[in-house]
Amino acid sequence: MRAFDPKEILNLYQPKDKSSGEENGQVTIIGGSKLFHGAPLFALKVASRIVDMVFFTSPESSVGRIAEIVKSKLMSFIWVPWEDVEAYIQKSDAVLVGPGFMRFKSESQITNHKSLSGYDGAARVTRDITKRLLLKFSNKKWVIDAGSLQVMDAEWIPKGAVLTPNRKEFELLFNIKYQKSKIKDTNQKLKIVFEKAREYKCIIVLKGPETVICSPEECVLVKGGNPGMTKGGTGDVLAGLTVALLAKNNSFLAAASASYIAKKAADELFEKVGVNYNADDLADKIPEVLGKYLR
Repeated sequence: MRAFDPKEILNLYQPKDKSSGEENGQVTIIGGSKLFHGAPLFALKVASRIVDMVFFTSPESSVGRIAEIVKSKLMSFIWVPWEDVEAYIQKSDAVLVGPGFMRFKSESQITNHKSLSGYDGAARVTRDITKRLLLKFSNKKWVIDAGSLQVMDAEWIPKGAVLTPNRKEFELLFNIKYQKSKIKDTNQKLKIVFEKAREYKCIIVLKGPETVICSPEECVLVKGGNPGMTKGGTGDVLAGLTVALLAKNNSFLAAASASYIAKKAADELFEKVGVNYNADDLADKIPEVLGKYLR
């Protein structure tokens, strides 16, 4: 396995001087629930700095009301009524699903995520939405994150999709458990992730102090980051950056570049304030760091 070379970031799509509106990427972000209003908004915040247009929708009406309030400060997105979600998926270059979706009432009680008896009503809604959209629009470029990863079946993964799980989500999705002796073994972790990427023909971003990113053909390691990245919302920021880059780039380059840039931004924040930053700060820092590499 090789370490990600930041020079590869130069291969990312960059808008042409005379490009017009909608040429530089459109994405749809789907997420949010009664408990997790902010998660998709973190993704939206960073994505809106990169692509031409972000469409945002949620099955939870209260998220819509919050989105309308957010629009008074952040104008660069369109709130889409839930009944129109499929039309906006069709017109988007890439789609993110899952941030802020409801999961389980008590994840510690779940031993088999494919047993529907372990789900509450909200998690069933997440599962139904995720299945319907992934299967109906399997030809789209997807980023699958958070709540969707925790309740879906691996068999629904569209070819070429980017998955952004933490370790627990990875275990739930693929119904496996790391042996304790192997958790810190990078080579063993690589083997497991690579096997699943090849089996399901997708890109897996297994987040952690050493993020492992595998496609069916290759893997890279992205080191860096700091304990400030354990704060709530930072994973949603990464998902938003990933879908924005995915809109105009191939899946593996988008996923690896997003992971590297997010960690680099976090490290620059750490140099100034230690771990005393949050997901908002990270979302604000990422465009600055990405711009440095693309100049």
